[in-house]
Amino acid sequence: MNLSELVARGTILRATVGSTVHGLHHGGQDDRDEMAVFVEPPEYRLGLKLARGPGRKLHPLEHWVERTQPEGARSGPGDLDLVAYNLRKYLRLALKGHPTVLLLLFVPAELTVVETALGRELRGLTGAILSKRAGRGYLGYLSGQRERLLGTRGQRNVNRPELVEAHGFDTKYAMHAVRLGYQGLELLETGRLTLPMPEPTRSRVMAVRLGERSFEEVLAEIDEAQRRLSTALEQTALPAEPDRAAVDRFLVDTYRQAWGWR
Repeated sequence: MNLSELVARGTILRATVGSTVHGLHHGGQDDRDEMAVFVEPPEYRLGLKLARGPGRKLHPLEHWVERTQPEGARSGPGDLDLVAYNLRKYLRLALKGHPTVLLLLFVPAELTVVETALGRELRGLTGAILSKRAGRGYLGYLSGQRERLLGTRGQRNVNRPELVEAHGFDTKYAMHAVRLGYQGLELLETGRLTLPMPEPTRSRVMAVRLGERSFEEVLAEIDEAQRRLSTALEQTALPAEPDRAAVDRFLVDTYRQAWGWR
């Protein structure tokens, strides 16, 4: 059995992420971004067995990527980009408040590809996973994307030169920066994310992608979102830290159950 089949067999949760899950896809131009969580066999978790990943490097089976296009090539409309994490790595990232990783907990049924009983239990653990760390995660990602839009951190984002030529900046990248701000606010204020994004917020964010907002207007909206996120982080009802004991119990119990151990 190859690694792709092994990951698929151990998958407990898999769903659409990217622009589609936010309701921000446009005119059939987007690829198919998916994320999955899998439980690897015990020989990869407890033993010495390693997986051979991109670049032919051997590594523990924590992270698996499957793409329609070759590594390094830009994905096109309809191409699959699947990122799969083993359960342990997924929960480590989720506890840190990684915004993209947290999305998987809120994807609606119609965009969920696989959800086993263990996958449902993982989603049921959301309350133990979320904390103020998630707010800091959103704030950090938003700040980083703003800096890349301006070219003050690393190279200015020019992944889509056609958008830069048409609008003067990468409007899709800018759209996701604004989206992070609004979704971070919702998470801090309600402990939930609504997917796809509700109106009228979705239309405001989509206007950025369509080039209907100037670069200066987009930066001003990002700055306002940063300010509101900082305030919400101080006022949120989310706990300061996640319930690591509950997450740890779930992690151990899930591996034992998946492996048929009692």
